[in-house]
Amino acid sequence: MTPDTRGLIAALAISVLISSPIAGTAHPAHSAPNQPAASALSGEAAAAAATVDAFHSAVKARDVARAAALLDDDIVVFEAGGAERSRAAYAAGHLAADAQFEAAATATVQRRVGSAAGGMAWIATEGRVQGRSGEKVIDRLTTETMLLRQTSAGWRIVHVHWSSRAAPTASGAR
Repeated sequence: MTPDTRGLIAALAISVLISSPIAGTAHPAHSAPNQPAASALSGEAAAAAATVDAFHSAVKARDVARAAALLDDDIVVFEAGGAERSRAAYAAGHLAADAQFEAAATATVQRRVGSAAGGMAWIATEGRVQGRSGEKVIDRLTTETMLLRQTSAGWRIVHVHWSSRAAPTASGAR
């Protein structure tokens, strides 16, 4: 990805965030069991969100080839203060570990918003992931932002930013 393309993606993402109304909430495929189904994203944003869901489904199924196919060659993945700057780097780095963990975890979407314009889309998701990593119990509130680009092969993920924090305990502590 050239510097001009990265600048265009950043400018478009900012303009979409500023100019577009935030649409939709929780995506029904990932709604928590006790959460009422909310309206899905509309139009192109819904198609982009379907790509995000397909990526997560592939990761959960440990189908790293299918997951990687939904990523742009020049994807930039930000997670835990680090960066992987291509599909090859992410596939060689964290993808297998993400698949191993996600296969054993339960993830729920609590809120999802997004928009699409001009062949670019942003999907922002808040959720919760619960599971185990060895003997350690994991209970995290998560945020995920994905930028996607429309290609002749469909929507492809060009940027991911993941972060999380400990979920509140019964006593309210984190």
